[in-house]
Amino acid sequence: MFIHIGNGNVINSEDIIAIIDYNLISSSTIIDEMMTASKRKKKVAGPKKGAKAVMITKEMIYFSTLSVSTLKKRSSMVSTINKLDDYSEEIPL
Repeated sequence: MFIHIGNGNVINSEDIIAIIDYNLISSSTIIDEMMTASKRKKKVAGPKKGAKAVMITKEMIYFSTLSVSTLKKRSSMVSTINKLDDYSEEIPL
């Protein structure tokens, strides 16, 4: 399933590796190096200004103006929806 992560970006929920608070990026040299390398490869999307979260996927890094908790809820909804049984064929029309 797909998740809207704000700023016109929609990603496949299966591609999500991590959702990180934007304020934590500067505290880690490893994340900082990863961000620099991804920028060089043009694999970063979304506005850095006003960003509250960073979504790391298999192919890209996305800045999001949505909070980590909102993104987590959206990804949790997808997993809940996937677990629901489909009874649509049993409903008589």
